[in-house]
Amino acid sequence: MRNFTTVNDIGNLQDAVKEALEVKANRFAYKHLGENKTLLMIFFNSSLRTRLSTQKAALNLGMNVIVLDVNQGAWKLETERGVIMDGDKPEHLLEAVPVMGSYCDVIGVRAFARFESKADDYEEKIINQFIQYSGRPVFSMEAATRHPLQSFADLITIEEHKTVARPKVVLTWAPHPKALPQAVPNSFAEWMNATDYEFVITHPKGYELAPEFVGNARVEYDQDKALEGADFVYAKNWSAYADPNYGKVLSTDRAWTITTEKMALTNNAFFMHCLPVRRNMIVSDDVIESPRSLVIPEAANREISAQVVLKRILEGLQ
Repeated sequence: MRNFTTVNDIGNLQDAVKEALEVKANRFAYKHLGENKTLLMIFFNSSLRTRLSTQKAALNLGMNVIVLDVNQGAWKLETERGVIMDGDKPEHLLEAVPVMGSYCDVIGVRAFARFESKADDYEEKIINQFIQYSGRPVFSMEAATRHPLQSFADLITIEEHKTVARPKVVLTWAPHPKALPQAVPNSFAEWMNATDYEFVITHPKGYELAPEFVGNARVEYDQDKALEGADFVYAKNWSAYADPNYGKVLSTDRAWTITTEKMALTNNAFFMHCLPVRRNMIVSDDVIESPRSLVIPEAANREISAQVVLKRILEGLQ
C-alpha cells in the first residue's frame, strides 16, 4: 500500500480486520519493518487520540517519529498558488512539502475542512499536495472529507463486539454548539457501506451528507424509528453539507441527544463515538458511562488501525 486516504486503499475488509486482530495479539511482531525508518506526523489541527495512537503504532513497528505542529513553532504556510505572499505566511506548502519529505520515509497528515470553500475542502487540496510533492507514502490522520484511521478502528470494534453476522448499525446526528466537519460521518458511512451490515443514517432535514458517502445507506429523518432494533449506535455531530448552508449549524435540537430512553428503542445496542464528546449534548452521562459504551475500546483500537496501515506501507517500502 502506497497511500491511505479512503476505504478503497485498504483492500478486502475481512482480511484487514483479520490482520488487525493478529497485530493486536502481538504488537511487536513486525518491529523489524520500521528499523531505521522515520515517520513524520504533521498536524494542522489539534489532536489527542490520533497523535498518541499513531505515534504508539509507529513505535511498536520500530520507527523513529517526528511530530510537527504547523501552528505552533513552525512557519505559517500558504497553500494557494498565485497568491502574493505579503501577509503573515512566509513559506509556501509547495516548498515545505518536499523539504519535509527529505527528512522522513512516511508522512501522516491531519488537516480539517476549513469551511472557506466547499470545493477546496472536497478536493482535499492539502493532503493531495503532500501526496503529489513529498515523494513519500502519505496517510490521512483526518482530512477535510474523511477520517479513515477512525473508521477502520470503528470497524474493528464492531467486529469484536457484534453478536450477529449482519448487525444493524445506525449513524445518528446529535447536537453540538459548533460547526464540525463531515469527515467522521462521511468516512464512517463509506466504511459501513463497504460491509454487508444493515446501515442506517438518521439526521434532521438539512443535514444530508454528500451522496457519494451516503451510498446505499437508508436515510431516516425520524431518529426514534431509525434506532429501533439497532445493534450499534454511532452518534456524531456534523455541520450542513448542502449549499448555501455548507459548514453552518442549522439546529441544536436536544431531542436528538442520545439518552437512556433513546437507547431503550434499540436491541440493547452498543454506543459508539469517536471522541472528544460533548456530554449531555451528544450523549447523556448515563449512556456514555454504561457497560454498553464502547468509546474507550474504540479509541484503543486507533493504535491498531494505525499500526496495520503503517505496517502495510512499510511492507511496500521493503
